[in-house]
Amino acid sequence: MSMTDPIADLLTRIRNGLQAQHEAVELPSSKLKIAIVKLLKEEGYIEDYMVLDDRLSGVIRIDLKYVNKTPAIQVIERVSRPGRRIYLGSDELPRVLGGMGVAIVSTSRGIMTDREARKQRVGGEVLCRVY
Repeated sequence: MSMTDPIADLLTRIRNGLQAQHEAVELPSSKLKIAIVKLLKEEGYIEDYMVLDDRLSGVIRIDLKYVNKTPAIQVIERVSRPGRRIYLGSDELPRVLGGMGVAIVSTSRGIMTDREARKQRVGGEVLCRVY
């Protein structure tokens, strides 16, 4: 079965795992998903992640993070969708919660946070917001 929006699937699995208070979630791997999960780890929203080999495309295992039994991620939502792509310039990129959250942007220089994209003065497709 083909999937129309693998990024939305990634975000939904994380959201559902946090809501059900699971320690970890697993999902099919891709370079884009690994880049997004790597940013979430760097920003402190997840504990850790591993890419496991299952002889197909691979599996990403994401260890979810809780602070005093409260999920570290309060909101994780898709911005640009397959039916409505959102592209913004570096000066138009949103500041999520006044800089307390993060927007993940796909640029010509790779996947990066909104802060990093502003610093490098590159725009791109706003994939999701996390706070």
